[in-house]
Amino acid sequence: MTGWSWEYEGYEPADERLRESLCTLGNGYFATRGALPECAADEVHYPGTYVAGCYNRLTSEVAGRQVENEDMVNVPNWLPLRFRLPGGPWLTPDTAAVLDHRQILHLSAGLLERLTRYDLGEGRELRVRQQRLVHMADPHLAALRTEFTAEGFSGTLEVEAALDGGVTNSGVPRYRDLDGRHLIHVHTGTAAPDTAWLRCRTGTSDIRIGMASRVTAEAPVTIRHEPPYALQQLTLDLTSGRTATVDKTVALHTSRDPAISDPLHTAVDRVEHAPGFDALVESHLTAWDQLWRRCELDVPGEAGRILRLHLFHVLQTLSPHTADLDVGVPARGLHGEAYRGHVFWDELFVLPYLNLHLPEVSRALLGYRHRRLEQARTNARRAGRRGAMYPWQSGSDGREETQQLHLNPRSGRWLPDHSRLQHHVGSAIAYNVWQYCEATGDMEFLHTKGAEMLLQISRFWADAAVYDETLGRHRIRGVVGPDEYHEAYPGARVPGLDDNAYTNVTAAWVLARTLELLETLPEPRRRELVERTGLEGGELELWEDVSRTLHVPFHDDVISQFEGYGELAELDWDAYRGRYGDIRRLDRILEAEGDSVNRYQASKQADVLMLGYLFAPAELQGLFRRLGVHLDEDTWHRTVDYYLHRTSHGSTLSGLVHGWVLARARRAEAWKFCQEALQGDIADIQGGTTGEGIHLGAMAGTLDFVQRGLTGLETRGGALWLDPVPLPELSHYGFALRYQGNWGVRLRLEPELLQIEVPSSDASPIEIRLPDRTVCLQPGETGRLVLPE
Repeated sequence: MTGWSWEYEGYEPADERLRESLCTLGNGYFATRGALPECAADEVHYPGTYVAGCYNRLTSEVAGRQVENEDMVNVPNWLPLRFRLPGGPWLTPDTAAVLDHRQILHLSAGLLERLTRYDLGEGRELRVRQQRLVHMADPHLAALRTEFTAEGFSGTLEVEAALDGGVTNSGVPRYRDLDGRHLIHVHTGTAAPDTAWLRCRTGTSDIRIGMASRVTAEAPVTIRHEPPYALQQLTLDLTSGRTATVDKTVALHTSRDPAISDPLHTAVDRVEHAPGFDALVESHLTAWDQLWRRCELDVPGEAGRILRLHLFHVLQTLSPHTADLDVGVPARGLHGEAYRGHVFWDELFVLPYLNLHLPEVSRALLGYRHRRLEQARTNARRAGRRGAMYPWQSGSDGREETQQLHLNPRSGRWLPDHSRLQHHVGSAIAYNVWQYCEATGDMEFLHTKGAEMLLQISRFWADAAVYDETLGRHRIRGVVGPDEYHEAYPGARVPGLDDNAYTNVTAAWVLARTLELLETLPEPRRRELVERTGLEGGELELWEDVSRTLHVPFHDDVISQFEGYGELAELDWDAYRGRYGDIRRLDRILEAEGDSVNRYQASKQADVLMLGYLFAPAELQGLFRRLGVHLDEDTWHRTVDYYLHRTSHGSTLSGLVHGWVLARARRAEAWKFCQEALQGDIADIQGGTTGEGIHLGAMAGTLDFVQRGLTGLETRGGALWLDPVPLPELSHYGFALRYQGNWGVRLRLEPELLQIEVPSSDASPIEIRLPDRTVCLQPGETGRLVLPE
């Protein structure tokens, strides 16, 4: 690991899946895993290419039931390029002797470099150097340059490049009982002497895919068709010490793309007019330079290097090209097939970062949710509710994509999946709408699409809340919280829990914010909204009441995760750690033992403590006051300590949230959890899951931890609020952001000093609010603000 590169030495088959995920290249439109081009999919390697928003639905028979799943499709593989001596076997690191092997991910350039020395025997060596890019300026292009150098011999080398339309979705072992053949009607053809093409479509979503490949070298190229392959072959004359180069340039289009008539025709035309490899690299570098300037990040040491890798993968999944697409935030990026490429609540950890760097991308991602508002209303009606019930897992059209069954790899049993009861995803969407508009000042969005989403989400929560005469408060029953371990009460036949604290408090927040928005809407727009939605005065009175009376359970002077949590059995944590070591997936361990995590005070990840992640201390206390519940600092600290000792951190998001909360509640322990969040994917601490795709929410969340968590940065009331809490391990750092028309605002935090530089422009001044003062900075000014010790 260096400042701007990520390097792997040696060839380790057991590490290939992890390396492939972390060496993925993408541009926001599509991404390709960092698999070796000469290696096919097997137990070691998994080449995969994924187009944002390209889904297909299949039905499989599982445990005697017909189960329907929608997947982000592994589209045809453009990578294959293999080589051999005449009459010999194809050379791969698994079948030939390897003297040296290195992979270098150049972050600043968005390039993957590979260097391998094959031992051919009798003193002969073949050096292979490859450079790969997925173009950041033209989102439909990718390119691979391969340089062959013979050492100790001269002779010929057979090279075969291919487009492979026979791929399946088979990158996640626990999904392999499910049908993964999404591509049908694969055809190949020749467009020019150096250009082959492949077309196909997805089986049920009927997305047409066109791909074209141009191969150039110092040798003639012949094209052969063996569907599902288009093969481009050539023979190189190698001279010892002299390098021979083969360039492969690929274009990819689908029928979902705007401004095209036919994806195959467009792909062929694009690749025929694409410049050579060197020119592609030049424009690719320019695009990456611009992105790095927009998202400038200066954090010293190992933490800074990891954060730069995290930022690299966020930008490959969600780039400026994403702003033109109808896509959400895939929880595993465009890096693999875990979670089937679905969109969860992970945007809650992603958009706050993007809001201050690529707000046009944030707006597009919220547009994905707005376009599925009507489907969310349909979901609610089917559940007997009013308003909008957004799905826990979303894909192409906004229906609920959560699987009906999930496999426990420990026991081999297929079990019911009740995670669709995580209705708090609606509150996450509302929170992101509000945060985006506060950060950007985009009142047009807030007053139109944002208001429509907030209103229908509020309508759902008000309808879901039931008044309890005994308590004198409203309750929300039958839900699952962020914890995910607990889906039902012990022994209950019906899934769901009552009064999950996180769900109820965030529902109250949504209702309060929506009421506030309706009061401030311009009268003509408010009238339109009322007419379109049939909003009645009685509804607003109900919302006001529910927002003040939702029940928040307590036990032992701490906030209860849900009603009855304190009555569950305590778990012998030491015994389970001693028996199993890694108990992050405690639910699987207990189920395999014939037990259930529902019986215990044990959480997979932060649940109640998520409230401290979303809301600054003063805002959280204000929310509880509105609910008529006293929450002082001591009670919150007791709550933090309580759940700190009862959480297994079975999600990469958990360490991030705990580090964020502890930075203000108990600073001495915060860095341990920050380290876990930073190491989550590079060390694969979840035990093999990173090879199935990176954890995008955790990666973006670590960036936001530096941007907002440690600075206490809030965007509200037209001002930047700052309340820094520098950790001893991270006391010097800086970053740039974009705030309400001011581009490249630089913040630098040092012990007892905060420096803010506002570049010259015609934008409005920025109001900076610290706990003890308010400062106004004009464009072109730099403020050096001394902080209290």
